[in-house]
Amino acid sequence: MRIYRLMFPILAVAAFAVSGASGERIVLKSGQEIKAGILKQDTKTVVVDLGSTVVTLNRSDVEKIEPDQPAAAAAAPPAGGEGKTPEKAGPQWQLYRTAKLTPTTIEKNVDRFGEGVVMVTSPAGQGSGFFINADGYLITNYHVIARETRVKVTVFCKTAEGFEQKPYKQVKIVALNPFMDLALLKIEAPAAAFKYVYLGETGELVGGQECFAIGNPLGLTRTVSQGIVSTTNRNFGGQLYVQTTASVSPGNSGGPLFNLKGEVIGVTSMGYLYFGGLNFAIPADVVKRFVDNRDAFAYDEDNPNSGFRYLQPAGRVDRQSPPAGVLPSPEEDSSAGRSPAGESRPVPQKPSNERAPQ
Repeated sequence: MRIYRLMFPILAVAAFAVSGASGERIVLKSGQEIKAGILKQDTKTVVVDLGSTVVTLNRSDVEKIEPDQPAAAAAAPPAGGEGKTPEKAGPQWQLYRTAKLTPTTIEKNVDRFGEGVVMVTSPAGQGSGFFINADGYLITNYHVIARETRVKVTVFCKTAEGFEQKPYKQVKIVALNPFMDLALLKIEAPAAAFKYVYLGETGELVGGQECFAIGNPLGLTRTVSQGIVSTTNRNFGGQLYVQTTASVSPGNSGGPLFNLKGEVIGVTSMGYLYFGGLNFAIPADVVKRFVDNRDAFAYDEDNPNSGFRYLQPAGRVDRQSPPAGVLPSPEEDSSAGRSPAGESRPVPQKPSNERAPQ
């Protein structure tokens, strides 16, 4: 590799040219790369600014020069719900949001998406929830608001002094799915724009993957707990859940379970109080189907048919007892002294002391 000489005489040029220089990616024919601002280039040389010094490269040693796109993208820090995260395009009727996120630390994810997690309170108790868009639509568990119409949602807004609690009592119940333990709510505050989180893909989950939960266990607001995905398809009552070791307690119900990208991979729903590490979340794909088909689960308190009951199967038409089953005798199994396999065998004789039928 050729050693490039330092060009001290051109430092005066750098004083006014570096301010307009943009980050470039310079690929050398030797395979090495340089990311720096270009001060000057011609058919023979390329002058680059390395910050502490200026270097002149021979043009014949340069393979190509192109904009440093990854550096430009990293210069804009993403923030959940503020439009700076590269969201994936979806149909207009789709309420939830997805995005192209990259893994990072739990601390950074909590800072980015913590405001999207809320507290849901009803006369029946208290749980958690999370916004899925800026219009105030949020997800929680059905059992948090079951058979209740007065619902309050507390939003935690970050300020310079810390977090400020903003309660909203005008909350509309949009849809309920008691079978999957999901509820879709909406805060009716037209002038408000809420921070929200992104839904992930259940198919990308693997056992052992790190995850964390945010919620309000026992009323302790904005509690973060860390764990791993124990299994992605634990069966309970015919429904599949994501099993996790992330600690959840009463009050976590309805809160999000995140992966390290900051995507919601499940809705914490249940756990064992006296057995640590046995906690379960409703998969994100189930949440997506529930929200996409929300009109099928629309809530109407005046509709008496919104309940459900199981119908008994119809009775038998023939009330008589069925005939008793009869096993075939060895004589019926054989045909002309042959076994079913076609091999010859002697026909068994009846004992001499057997009584003849009357």
